Amino acid sequence: MRILLTNDDGIGAEGFTVLQRIAAELSDDVWICAPEHEQSGASRGVTLTNPLRVRQAGDKAWAVTGTPTDCVLLAVNDLMPSPPDLVLSGVNRGSNLGEDVTYSGTVAGALQGMALGVPSIALSQSMAGSQNTPQYEVAETHGPGLVARLLEVGWPKSVVVNINFPSGPAAAVEAVEVTAQGFRDATRAHAEKRTDLRGRDYYWMGFAGGRSEPAAGTDLYAVHAGRISVTPLHIDLTHHAAIHDLKGVVGGPPPRLRRPAGR
Repeated sequence: MRILLTNDDGIGAEGFTVLQRIAAELSDDVWICAPEHEQSGASRGVTLTNPLRVRQAGDKAWAVTGTPTDCVLLAVNDLMPSPPDLVLSGVNRGSNLGEDVTYSGTVAGALQGMALGVPSIALSQSMAGSQNTPQYEVAETHGPGLVARLLEVGWPKSVVVNINFPSGPAAAVEAVEVTAQGFRDATRAHAEKRTDLRGRDYYWMGFAGGRSEPAAGTDLYAVHAGRISVTPLHIDLTHHAAIHDLKGVVGGPPPRLRRPAGR
């Protein structure tokens, strides 16, 4: 089995080294194409206005001055002798839960693999509280067996699998839960205003941990409860229930703007 590895934390990230060890448990045909520098929050960005520089980082490894999407596109279409059988993206430094999946470069790497017809999995390691350094023991211990089991049972071609490992010791993890994508009831994204040495203001975007009460059955709930979350995701963003409702009020001839009398 030929496996392609990518991530969004950069080719030198600790979690990427963990992913390489996970992949080595599954196959001896492992290829690497990852960003030269961190691309967290890049989502499905593709580089169109700048050239991409590719650095040979090993016998079957490249570092790219672009996003995870760039990396998977280049690897599959231009750099590898033949397409991979599996794309693994991660192991991300921090979870990718709830609405985070729309920001995540880790999830985007897997989505691009799926879009190219390759089964793809995103893996992320949660951090406890305000902890800045994740412990990858859970991902490294349980990752190989879980990925192997997923490959054994399979999943739809239009779906990527988003795995989130809880923080804490690996021995404390008692279960894997298949979940739905949740949504936080507390805003996390914020900007902090700062001033540089020349007296000019700038803003630094980030995320703050807000208190959330996630619903049972969601990825957020499972990881908070110490379980490994496995969430099937797909690109189709259509809200199918709203199609029927809108067809009755918007469908038909293009509506004309109704201006108020006197204008």
